[in-house]
Amino acid sequence: MKIGTDGVLLGAWANIDHKPNAILDIGAGTGILSLMLAQRSTAENLEAIEIDEGAYEQCVENFEASPWADRLFCYHAGLDEFLEAPEEPYDLIISNPPFYTEAVSSGNEPRDRARQNRSLPFEELLEGASKLLSPEGLFSTVIPFKEEAEFVTLAASFGLFPSSILRVRGNPSTALKRSLLEFRFKEGKLMEDELTIEIKRHTYTKEYIALTKAFYLNM
Repeated sequence: MKIGTDGVLLGAWANIDHKPNAILDIGAGTGILSLMLAQRSTAENLEAIEIDEGAYEQCVENFEASPWADRLFCYHAGLDEFLEAPEEPYDLIISNPPFYTEAVSSGNEPRDRARQNRSLPFEELLEGASKLLSPEGLFSTVIPFKEEAEFVTLAASFGLFPSSILRVRGNPSTALKRSLLEFRFKEGKLMEDELTIEIKRHTYTKEYIALTKAFYLNM
């Protein structure tokens, strides 16, 4: 799986000001979010779950090859299986979930499964996050902007309320494309902001550079 902009944005943006010690990455793919959070935080326990066998194997390989191998662990499991035997709650849960509902095939079955939310519906994701999150914990995710209002409403049914939203567009002339969302169990002040990635093709805005430069070699 290629590393996408959504994952890089989420891994760089996710709030760690509360100094999470236990982090869970739901649907880890090849582990990019967990690796970014291992780089950014001092969390001692970073766990990931991934259902696709090929992605799981790449994730484990990437974890073992990283400087943070002793803090990272990936389970080959779906969220439903993981919920059967939960252990301690997590201070931060992060997920770059599949969100394409249409059954359009690219010819690559694992890639299609990773992109289409039949494998991890939003309702299942939110229910799992609500059961695994610590009382003061945060849940961060990225979804299409057009799905934001419905997702926030659905989250409220599981007792999760937005505390921060970053809406993202590709360039100044395009519509908003993604919403990065942070949830917690308590309702409170909502921080809202927007981010534009590029001024023009391959010319990045200073805001995007400031957010992500720690993760790019040539930014």
